[in-house]
Parts: sequence; C-alpha cells; structure tokens
Amino acid sequence: MLNKNLIILTICQVFSFTAPPITVFISGIVGLKISPIASLATLPTSLSIVGTAVFSFFAAKIMSKIGRKKGFILSSTYSSLASLLGAYSIYTENFILFCISCFVIGTGIAFTHQYRFAAAETVEKNESSRAISILLLATILSALIGPNVANFSKNIISDHLYTGSYISLAVLTIIPVFLLVFYRADKNPKPKENTKGNQRSYIELLLNPIILQAIVTAAFAYSIMSFIMTATPISMYKMHGFTLGSTSIVIQSHIIGMFLPSLITGRLIKKFGHSTIIYSGALIYLICIFLSFYDQTFINYLIALVLLGIGWNFLFIGGTSLLVLCYKESEKFKVQGFNDVLVFSIQSIASLTAGYSILKFSWNEINLACIPLVLLIILISIRADFYKKKQNGIVKKLG
Repeated sequence: MLNKNLIILTICQVFSFTAPPITVFISGIVGLKISPIASLATLPTSLSIVGTAVFSFFAAKIMSKIGRKKGFILSSTYSSLASLLGAYSIYTENFILFCISCFVIGTGIAFTHQYRFAAAETVEKNESSRAISILLLATILSALIGPNVANFSKNIISDHLYTGSYISLAVLTIIPVFLLVFYRADKNPKPKENTKGNQRSYIELLLNPIILQAIVTAAFAYSIMSFIMTATPISMYKMHGFTLGSTSIVIQSHIIGMFLPSLITGRLIKKFGHSTIIYSGALIYLICIFLSFYDQTFINYLIALVLLGIGWNFLFIGGTSLLVLCYKESEKFKVQGFNDVLVFSIQSIASLTAGYSILKFSWNEINLACIPLVLLIILISIRADFYKKKQNGIVKKLG
C-alpha cells in the first residue's frame, strides 16, 4: 500500500503543514510586537484561520481544473512567497502587510488539507482510511519541525526578531515543489466509474445520511477539539494558576494524542467499520468532558486533553475516510471542497469564540456546551446506520 505517490505526498505534507504550527506559535507574538493596537495582536492568527475556511472550496475547485500536482505546486509556491512577505512585514514593522501575509498563508493551508484526499486516491478505496492515517501520522513531524525551526532561526537577522522565522517558513513550504516533480497521477488506481457523470446538488448531498454523517463527524470533531484546546491555556494559566511549563506539556501531549493513534486508526476502521470508530471517538470525547468537568488538576487536564486528541483522531479520520466512499468520481472535488468549507468554517468559529467564552463563562460551562455536539454526532451516525441497513435490505430483496 505504501507506494511512491503516497510516500511523496506524506513527505510534502510534513513540510507544507509546518505553516499552521508556526503561525499559531509566532503570529500572535509578532502581532503584539508590531500591532498599533494591543487588542489586535491575535488578528493575524485569526486571519490565517479565516483564509483556510474561505479558500477551502476554491482549493478543491482549482485542483479539479489543473490537477493535484499543479495545485499543490501552485500553493507551495505562493505560500513561500507569502512567508517572505511576512518576513518583510516584520522587518519593516508593517502590521497590515503582516495580516495580509497570514491570510494568504491560510489560503495555502486550505490546499494542504487536500493532501489527505490525494493520499486516499493513491490506493484502492478500501485502503483509504489507512492512507489518510499514514498522512496524518506524519503531521507529528510538522508540529515538531515547524516551531523548532522557527525558534532556532528567529535571530538570523539581528534587531528584527522573528524575521528569520518567516524566512525559514518560506524555505520549508517551497520544498514540496521539488518533491512533487516525481508525483505521477497516472500511477494511481484507475476509478472504475465514469468521471463525466452527473453531479448531485449540495442539498442532495446533505440529504444523503451517510455523507451527512461523514461531514458532521469531521466538522464537529474539529470544532469541539479547537474550542476546548484553544480555551485550555487560558483556563490553566490565567484561571487556575498553572505555570506556562505545565500548560505547554498539556498542549504538546494533546498534539501527540491527535496524531499518534493514526498508527492504528486505519486498521481499526478496516476491521470494525467507520461507525464503530466514530462511536468510539464520541465516547472518548464524553469521557474527556467528564474529566474536565470533574476536577481542574494538572493530571485531569493532561488526561482530558490527550483523550481529546485521540477522540479527534478517531472522528476526523473516520469521517474523512467515510466521505471518500460516498461520492462519485465525477463529483469528488465538489464534495471535498464542500466538506472542507463546512469543516474549517465551523472550526474557525469555534477557535475564534473560545478565548471570549472562557473569559465570559466557567471552564465547566465551556465543556458542557460541547455535549450537544457530541450527541448530535451519535444521533446522525445512528440514522446513517439505519439507512445502510435499509439499503442493504433492498439490495438483498432485489438479488
């Protein structure tokens, strides 16, 4: 299964996905340094998230016109140029220019999220969950490489702190261009169906219980994870008096929890089915919420955030790999773009409201607010399972 195209895409994912952790790690600090108004310090970070959400549909649309290879090369090239613009804006202390660069980097991240669908296309459909798992597992390297390289290079240009970080990001994001030269789409498994077929409308897609299950699972998994994760540092450091070191350990453990289970998630899906893994992810989310609600000790935060990461992994890979099985070849870019617009728009709303919510409400209330979304994942999955059984019953009768 680990073919040449999948290996190339996985390595490209590692370097392309250094943009999100570097943006989260540095842009707020830079914003605080060069922003004319202190309250706007996190605007660059927010704009990168908005850029990803807004451009998700266009990323899929562009790839449908020019192909995966050219689409990834295009995004890597302009993401690198946007990073250089970010470096220049820090050097000149131009906050508006820095905001623009972060927004453009965010649009490049929208293309990066398409790597998981491209990975699924390098293997047969029944192996798609494992291919996606391998790709997401590699993201651990992105989380390690990005912030460390950015921190190491921050003083390259003296008297202009963090200018070097964005120069480094420009180098990291251009690397996939050279690797993608060896990517061959014609070596991927050929689709058995007609690629020129009719496409369903967006309403028709949402009316399909299985597609709805896939989209809702991925979207709510991301929104719940972002909401709690973004609120955690504020809750730990500001509300409950934990040190920055303790808070950092919890967040780093959470990131490992997000991606390390990818070692087995694909195999579990293949063995037990998508719905079983989705129910398991939802249950893990509920345990996480219970632990967070029960007590606010360091151990509780640590275990809860690791569980939050594992639950996200099960739900996001489960939802994404299920979606791959639901659409016709002729409508794959339409469905993928539609899915990502919904997933990352909801995620961006959750992330942007988390900071305000934790200051306005208690940590317990933050966690309780997530329970209806978890229950909705479960209910929609139950409905989809009934639909599958009904469809299987009709097929057997016809047979």
